[in-house]
Amino acid sequence: MRSDKPTVKEAAVEGRLSEYGGRKRRGTLWRLLANIRFQIPLATLAAALTVLSSLVPVVKPYILKLVIDQNLKTDFPDLNEILWLSLLYFAVVLAGVLCDYFQQLTLAALGQRIMHRMRTTLFAHIQSMNMTFFDQNSSGRLLTRINSDVESLSDLFSGIIVQFIKDILLIVELMAAMLILDREIALWAFLCIPVVAAITVLYRHLSRKNFIKLKSTLSHLNGFLAENITGMKMVQIYCREKTKNDEYRAVGKEYFRLGMVELTLNSLSNPLLTMLSRLSVAYILMIFGPRVFGGSVLIGTLYAFVEYIQQLFNPISNLAEQFTSIQSALISGDRIYDILDKKDTLEDLETGRELTGFTGRIEFRNVWFAYTGENWVLKDVSFTVEPGERIAFVGSTGSGKTTIISLLARFYEIQRGQILLDGVDIREFNLSSLRRAVAVVQQDVFLFTGDINYNIRLNEEDISDADIRRAIRTVSAEDFVNSLPDGTETHVAERGAEFSAGQRQLIAFARAVAARPAVLVLDEATASIDTETEAALSRAMEQVSAEHTTLTIAHRLSTIVGYDQICVLDHGRIVERGNHAELLALGGVYAEMYELSLADERKLAEQGETRGAGPR
Repeated sequence: MRSDKPTVKEAAVEGRLSEYGGRKRRGTLWRLLANIRFQIPLATLAAALTVLSSLVPVVKPYILKLVIDQNLKTDFPDLNEILWLSLLYFAVVLAGVLCDYFQQLTLAALGQRIMHRMRTTLFAHIQSMNMTFFDQNSSGRLLTRINSDVESLSDLFSGIIVQFIKDILLIVELMAAMLILDREIALWAFLCIPVVAAITVLYRHLSRKNFIKLKSTLSHLNGFLAENITGMKMVQIYCREKTKNDEYRAVGKEYFRLGMVELTLNSLSNPLLTMLSRLSVAYILMIFGPRVFGGSVLIGTLYAFVEYIQQLFNPISNLAEQFTSIQSALISGDRIYDILDKKDTLEDLETGRELTGFTGRIEFRNVWFAYTGENWVLKDVSFTVEPGERIAFVGSTGSGKTTIISLLARFYEIQRGQILLDGVDIREFNLSSLRRAVAVVQQDVFLFTGDINYNIRLNEEDISDADIRRAIRTVSAEDFVNSLPDGTETHVAERGAEFSAGQRQLIAFARAVAARPAVLVLDEATASIDTETEAALSRAMEQVSAEHTTLTIAHRLSTIVGYDQICVLDHGRIVERGNHAELLALGGVYAEMYELSLADERKLAEQGETRGAGPR
């Protein structure tokens, strides 16, 4: 048999995000800058303030040059002119301060608005991914890209780009002013620029290589933290705290080493450029200082050049630092666009016809499915469930029970065969309406931070308070909810940690019933509930089944004795099918499983009696 499913290697690439390895994608900077088009007024204001602010360092030395050469150098200075030039100097300084202040406010607003839009877009895109994407990528890796990488872009839009443009403008303006004042001195001053450029290029190369490693290590560190915090119970149960601490210390030590290299490179940049600045001033004074006495060079002009040279190195030094920040932003941008460009695992929730008037009839017709390659999880599976019927799936771990549920909700696409709802191929319906028609209660219940109302409603406006109360009664959760201090408004901590597994399960049952689905799926949902609650819930489910088609993955076989159909799976195939009595009469796999289940229950009961008959 041949499958259209990609090979194992191809499937892994399909869903998995790439770790940035140093290959910069074309156009990343332009794609990032394109976000500015959504904030044109703020961007225009920031650009205007940048141009005005960049002129201030050029104008100030020239005003001082006029004061020195036209007044202080003469025997009869014009006090009036000195006063006006002083006022002009003050006005220029004040204008520069105001421009810088409003520029910072404008850039902060611009950066925050762009970041908000980017975070929202990224989160919405991730929510539209299918299960293959989440199977291939850890939560820690995704959190790093949403939080850390987006935050790296915040500085880019809040100042780096504008400051980068401002520094380039300032360099051009300072060089133009120097050429206008004295071309010979200017050309001598420009001799330092190739040296500065060489240092900047070398610094950028070394910093880029180190920063790529630093970013990758941070992603690993965040992934390790997220995974271990989620699995802390397992760590403590198996006393692996020391082992995990050692692992974390090893990763953290590498991150510390790379961080120190980054700090060392950053620390060397400014001193080197400052030293070059001072040397440039020294040789300009050494060459042209004596000419002041000969009158070929005005003292005010020489003073202006000293100021211009010192100011020329400030933007050059800033550019060297900004290369690191821009590099960080580009790497983060690549990692963000790695997600946004991933279309192969993107779900289209709205394409297709609306699933309306669904009666609950389900048919699997010769279904074959594999997660990767041709490692078939389901092999030629066929069964039919009529509206209102209850069907259970039993079998050993890995036999394909849970996969059937995932395929019904189209978390994955089958390779062969058909899944039909009321006789129509499931692929013809849009995913939104399909998943609204199917409610799943899993063994591992996930509760969101909020209250019980929120966890049952999940922001669905069509579910009223009366619907919530009805659902709670239906699943026999009234006693539990009424015992809480604030009833349905009781706060729920992250993942429902304050509740027992059985209590979380009851909330999940109520959530499913409140949604009024046509199909109710129970994925070993009673495994965490005590026997008394399970019996009450089973009675409630019998009433609910009149309105729902019910599919159950059973752990306790005693809970499915009254079901209309029971399918026994083994290595992806249905090997037996019938009701409880028919399968017992058959004397096959199910009968053996049921006998083992009864033996386990008798053993547990005997253990309970033994403990109760101890010495008084």
